[in-house]
Amino acid sequence: MRTANICLEEIFNDIPATKREETRLSFAISNRLDALMKEKGLNRKQLAQAVGKQPNEVTRWLSGEHNFTLATLAMLATFFGKPIISVETFAPKG
Repeated sequence: MRTANICLEEIFNDIPATKREETRLSFAISNRLDALMKEKGLNRKQLAQAVGKQPNEVTRWLSGEHNFTLATLAMLATFFGKPIISVETFAPKG
């Protein structure tokens, strides 16, 4: 039997940088949601009920693989009263 002798680093380096960054951001968002849920003492079902979603949608949010819309991120930030993500903005000079 032949075995693959490929280093994990080689596999990782074959993934385009944009996909690696997308994955990093997705997991950062899901980790942030998990932390905010713990802060409020909410489980998945309770969060789903509070924001008018199905529990399986919250499960997808926490999977690290969900592609969030800005509307969903804004809704969650409003619900928790804290930002989900942070974006640096620039004030116009003048």
